[in-house]
Amino acid sequence: MLLLLLPLLPPLFLRPPGASGAQTPNATSEGCQIIHPPWEGGIRYRGLTRDQVKAINFLPVDYEIEYVCRGEREVVGPKVRKCLANGSWTDMDTPSRCVNRTPHSERRAVYIGALFPMSGGWPGGQACQPAVEMALEDVNSRRDILPDYELKLIHHDSKCDPGQATKYLYELLYNDPIKIILMPGCSSVSTLVAEAARMWNLIVLSYGSSSPALSNRQRFPTFFRTHPSATLHNPTRVKLFEKWGWRRIATIQQTTEVFTSTLDDLEERVKEAGIEITFRQSFFSDPAVPVKNLKRQDARIIVGLFYETEARKVFCEVYKERLFGKKYVWFLIGWYADNWFKIYDPSINCTVDEMTEAVEGHITTEIVMLNPANTRSISNMTSQEFVEKLTKRLKRHPEETGGFQEAPLAYDAIWALALALNKTSGGGGRSGVRLEDFNYNNQTITDQIYRAMNSSSFEGVSGHVVFDASGSRMAWTLIEQLQGGSYKKIGYYDSTKDDLSWSKTDKWIGGAPPADQTLVIKTFRFMSQKLFISVSVLSSLGIVLAVVCLSFNIYNSHVRYIQNSQPNLNNLTAVGCSLALAAVFPLGLDGYHIGRGQFPFVCQARLWLLGLGFSLGYGSMFTKIWWVHTVFTKKEEKKEWRKTLEPWKLYATVGLLVGMDVLTLAVWQIVDPLHRTIETFAKEEPKEDIDVSILPQLEHCSSRKMNTWLGIFYGYKGLLLLLGIFLAYETKSVSTEKINDHRAVGMAIYNVAVLCLITAPVTMILSSQQDAAFAFASLAIVFSSYITLVVLFVPKMRRLITRGEWQSEAQDTMKTGSSTNNNEEEKSRLLEKENRELEKIIAEKEERVSELRHQLRSRQQLRPRRHPSTPPDPSGGLPRGPHEPPDRLSCDGSRVHLLYK
Repeated sequence: MLLLLLPLLPPLFLRPPGASGAQTPNATSEGCQIIHPPWEGGIRYRGLTRDQVKAINFLPVDYEIEYVCRGEREVVGPKVRKCLANGSWTDMDTPSRCVNRTPHSERRAVYIGALFPMSGGWPGGQACQPAVEMALEDVNSRRDILPDYELKLIHHDSKCDPGQATKYLYELLYNDPIKIILMPGCSSVSTLVAEAARMWNLIVLSYGSSSPALSNRQRFPTFFRTHPSATLHNPTRVKLFEKWGWRRIATIQQTTEVFTSTLDDLEERVKEAGIEITFRQSFFSDPAVPVKNLKRQDARIIVGLFYETEARKVFCEVYKERLFGKKYVWFLIGWYADNWFKIYDPSINCTVDEMTEAVEGHITTEIVMLNPANTRSISNMTSQEFVEKLTKRLKRHPEETGGFQEAPLAYDAIWALALALNKTSGGGGRSGVRLEDFNYNNQTITDQIYRAMNSSSFEGVSGHVVFDASGSRMAWTLIEQLQGGSYKKIGYYDSTKDDLSWSKTDKWIGGAPPADQTLVIKTFRFMSQKLFISVSVLSSLGIVLAVVCLSFNIYNSHVRYIQNSQPNLNNLTAVGCSLALAAVFPLGLDGYHIGRGQFPFVCQARLWLLGLGFSLGYGSMFTKIWWVHTVFTKKEEKKEWRKTLEPWKLYATVGLLVGMDVLTLAVWQIVDPLHRTIETFAKEEPKEDIDVSILPQLEHCSSRKMNTWLGIFYGYKGLLLLLGIFLAYETKSVSTEKINDHRAVGMAIYNVAVLCLITAPVTMILSSQQDAAFAFASLAIVFSSYITLVVLFVPKMRRLITRGEWQSEAQDTMKTGSSTNNNEEEKSRLLEKENRELEKIIAEKEERVSELRHQLRSRQQLRPRRHPSTPPDPSGGLPRGPHEPPDRLSCDGSRVHLLYK
């Protein structure tokens, strides 16, 4: 009995005429040997004629044969066998027999209590109930499975509501007939049923429950499911996160046990993979606030765990918050209806077009619920034949039917139950128990059914059916993406082998997978190079000017005019200005010029050059003005101090100021050294429409106690500047030969003090603006140095050039034979000496006049009274000779006038 259903076999498997072949099913490399049919039966060879079957000895790999029986007999055992790659046929350990057909009237009924969610969060019963009914028809039509029993269904609509399910569970348990097994649908109902079933010694087999909590064997000891656990999605999600380089994700979930436990498992898995869940949101019925929070936290890669009805609410809010597009990727559950976002829902106020726009591009992960190989299952149907047969039974289009994707799981659940009951009852050829003897107190039959279910292994329309130790189905994961309003397969993932099969058909709105966060580009704010070069040129010219002034001062140190300006202090001022001007270069160096490791040395260079430059430059000027004030503001009895000036005291004062700075800077550098710190500013959005933001940063020289050290340093220097201003003001009218340029020093002190007192606080305020801060600080240094050098040295150069005073007093005397009278300083010295001599003469004369007046009074008292008619003696009775001293002496310039009475 042969049927021509497939093309002829290739010549490779044709047996030469006259050749004989054994009829034993031994494995060879050529395929599988032909086997004998059962007694009273035959084999249907697809695509072969009778003569071809006689001519071949082997059949190719993947070739299927089908047993058929004569008359009213039917096949008991495997009806279809397939040639495997190892040369053997499938299920050879189970014999196939042809037995007489048992009338239905003689078969005993075994009842199944089922709860189908026809509405609610997951209306999976709309497709799963017809699939179960179709499976019951197929099982009951088979005489090799439960030949003495007939499976019957008693069902209710649970509406995916535990409260509603409790009512129907009570009816199923307390109303006859006795149910041998319970079949709930969604996870919340399965949790309730499975926890109660243990009290009635009932096995629970679910076709649509994915809650990870149901894998707890301690809590649910008799629970099985053909729907894999929702945690099976998580390895796939983690694999995709790693594939696309995402390290930061966010989640939003509906507050139910199934999603909470799934998310807990995901959190553990991503943590092991080095991925961070940055934001986790949940809601009970209104997702508006959680979606807004996701937007506010800049979530980009978002995993959503909620039922289909809540999914529409979520994505309506997603549309309002614009949380979709090329910057965002949503991961959803894959068991929604294909057009779930187009279904009318009065609870949302978004149009179909808006919903379609919001969901475009999202990724779904779902368990492979339909065998992609399209091979024949235990029911002798391929997966495609099952879909076609189920579609005819549905009242609506599959896309509009809830649970259509899970329908193969429901179909295979009945087959798993039937095979387990068949094994328990001895239908497989072994002695078994009577299923009709089962009651809610018979734990023995329950244990046997449990063991049979636990060892299940068969090919179903959903793929290979096998349960793990927790009673959950093991399966592949299908990865799909919504492209143009319809789901497209983009890959499969086998978590048991860590095997990702990728079809490279994924499409992205932006052309590439988005970043898991706004790409933050750190950019340093560097100083304007034009500004740095300009100021550096000015500073270099200033250093040249300082060197010229220093050389001039050293070369002409023998000139009396230079000698009377304390040239060594002026040399220190020139050196200090050079150091201060040199500090401009490290002030302008930043990450544009130097590396991170060199930054601390640059920071120290800034500090030491400025500190020592100020101490030498300003300290030497301060010392001059302080000595002038100290000497020329003394009382009259201390005027002798003005006659001598000991230079070592001046140098000691400068040394003291420099030493204080060196000590302070050394302690600062040792205790709390300067180092590189980063100041971060607010993020800036670029003008281009790209998913990046700019994070400006600025390098600073700082230390842990920076404010404390600046307070000490600025406080000490500030007092020194203020005191310098005061001393310069007090001595503005003093004239001294010992320091002939103290007025110029006072003017330089004014300029330096004003510039420093203004620049220091301004640069602290503008520290975050690198160009402005550098401009203020560097120009203050340049201007104060230029002013100091010009005021102190240019007048001396001009005087020596215009007046020719290039030689010392000794050299001038050797040339002319006498000291010059044109020297103003010499004139002043001679006049002061002459005045001192005149003062001594006047003091002596006054003392002599006083003695003579005393003698005159004594004589007048001894002489008799004069007659009134006698004229008075003009001389007072004492004749005045030509050499008598005058009554007064007056000094006017270089002349002495003698005034007589």
